[in-house]
Amino acid sequence: MTEQASRDAQNHLGKRFSGQVALITGASRGIGLGIAKRLQAEGAAVVLTARKPEALAEAVAQFPDGTALAIAGKSDNPEHRAEVFDTIAEKFGRLDVLVTNVGINPVYGPLIDIDLDAARKILDVNVIGTLAWVQEAVHHEKLGFRENKGRVVSISSVAGQVPSPGISFYGISKAAVSHLTKSLAVELGPDIRVNAVAPAVVKTNFATALYEGKEEEVASVYPAKRLGTPEDIAGAVAYLASSDADWITAQVLTADGGVITAGGNA
Repeated sequence: MTEQASRDAQNHLGKRFSGQVALITGASRGIGLGIAKRLQAEGAAVVLTARKPEALAEAVAQFPDGTALAIAGKSDNPEHRAEVFDTIAEKFGRLDVLVTNVGINPVYGPLIDIDLDAARKILDVNVIGTLAWVQEAVHHEKLGFRENKGRVVSISSVAGQVPSPGISFYGISKAAVSHLTKSLAVELGPDIRVNAVAPAVVKTNFATALYEGKEEEVASVYPAKRLGTPEDIAGAVAYLASSDADWITAQVLTADGGVITAGGNA
């Protein structure tokens, strides 16, 4: 979807999230920012988190005044998570949608050579961090996440579905996120729905190494003949978080332009 097409679509959106509050982690740019923009366009007040205050400030400046709040900090820091939820409780008194988008991949290469400390860090941020955000949203006494029929949408990856050379351990962590999604959905139903979106290559800074200088070649194996955009993933997340998906939980929606079915990988 082009940026203009995305804007045109948003101009015709209903307000499925009017009166609701959505928290999106890792939202200073890329997929997270795209999701925040889509949810806000559909009526939500959005809270954005990321590590760097400057980047978050630039992101929030792209929203209409008073519709977005930024809270900077490291996703795997318990004190940061507590600050986020306490601030949401104080300012809004509720939380309706939690999008866990933070993910890291600091290594590239074969599994047999991966630095084990780096592997532990990937699991800590991508898997344990995802679980921690959900735990704290559910347990916070002033957010009413369960009472509000809260919705969780996590960002997984097609790298968690098929072996993807060079980013295999990242894929392992995302396979865990997908299974975590299903397990949480079973435990938290019927009050809270939990789903995930598993993208293939999306044109963001995070994925630049996978397509920079060879985008046409990479996209050629996709039946859709193009790579994804943040807006593509935002649309999928908005659907899963909306009342249109009230009977959908424990699902991992593959958003990959058809590449996995066609025999490709991430």
